[in-house]
Amino acid sequence: MRPLTAPERPISHYRAGRLRSRAAPGRWEWLAGRRAPAEAPADDVAADEAPQPEVREAAVPRARRMRPAAGPRDPSPSRWAYRMERLWLTPLFRGLMRYGLPMLVVALAVGLYFGNADRRAAIVTRIADLRSQIENRPEFMVKLMSIDGASAPVADAIRAMLPVNLPASSFTLDLDGLRRAIEGVDAVQTATVQVRTGGVLAVIVVERKPAILWRTANSLEMLDATGHRVATLLDRAARADMPVIAGAGAENAVPEALAILAAARPILARIRGLERIGERRWDIVLDRDQRILLPEENPVQAVEQAVAVDSAEDMLSRDLAVVDLRNAARPTLRLTENAVAEMRKLNETPTKVPGQ
Repeated sequence: MRPLTAPERPISHYRAGRLRSRAAPGRWEWLAGRRAPAEAPADDVAADEAPQPEVREAAVPRARRMRPAAGPRDPSPSRWAYRMERLWLTPLFRGLMRYGLPMLVVALAVGLYFGNADRRAAIVTRIADLRSQIENRPEFMVKLMSIDGASAPVADAIRAMLPVNLPASSFTLDLDGLRRAIEGVDAVQTATVQVRTGGVLAVIVVERKPAILWRTANSLEMLDATGHRVATLLDRAARADMPVIAGAGAENAVPEALAILAAARPILARIRGLERIGERRWDIVLDRDQRILLPEENPVQAVEQAVAVDSAEDMLSRDLAVVDLRNAARPTLRLTENAVAEMRKLNETPTKVPGQ
């Protein structure tokens, strides 16, 4: 196959534009004002042939190289412009240039500014001073503390244990920490702490209500209905209206003890207390050294049966030492020593039958 010569080769769009611009007339002007003259008319030729006066030619300065005359501009973009336009059509590149580059510049400026330790220390000091000035303003100071819903001893205990030195800024008060500290008092069930207008620290307390006394080896403790400790009782006579429980693990079964006492209300005046046996069941201790032994399961039902029998037969007014209800199918009664002695006497005394 014969190779193509230069004139026969196809011309691309880019080369065609350049060739057109090169072929434009008047591209280079080597001398200023010197172009190829056009064909002069006949009259002008005759005039030129006439003798002219001798004129001394002046020195003509050397012509400078002139800029080419502007020809038709190529509308096609350059390779660099084409690539940049294609790159700007990419969403990732457009986002980086619009958002990423400004952020990078800002981060670089901030990093350079805060890279100096003296500048950082100065800024931290200034912020601390501004914060202190704002926090210590008079409208943010707490000067008084009020306690509502608590008795005098509980209120005094709360005031003594709170780690707050008034006046203090409301920004420095840890209200949640104060609330937890107040609820740590045994006599407090719930507490609410808030700062009111006028610089008052308001504490609203709900006290625990003692429901039963728990006798330990060394003290007498007041417990609420859930078994939580309320306070220590120094004198039993101060709360003679409250029942007493004793025994290991008794404080963990306070709801059951209260249910037993509620079922034994008809004989409540004779009950001296409840004793926890083996951390699994209860004994009702009555006056005259009488006991009612209750089962592990359904102790309330057993108490109701004992109360019903006592109402019908006056069982507890007889010489009985123990009423054993641990076996619901076979209740057992144990007599006192005097009753046993009297029974023996009756058995030993011969009974005379008329006619013998």
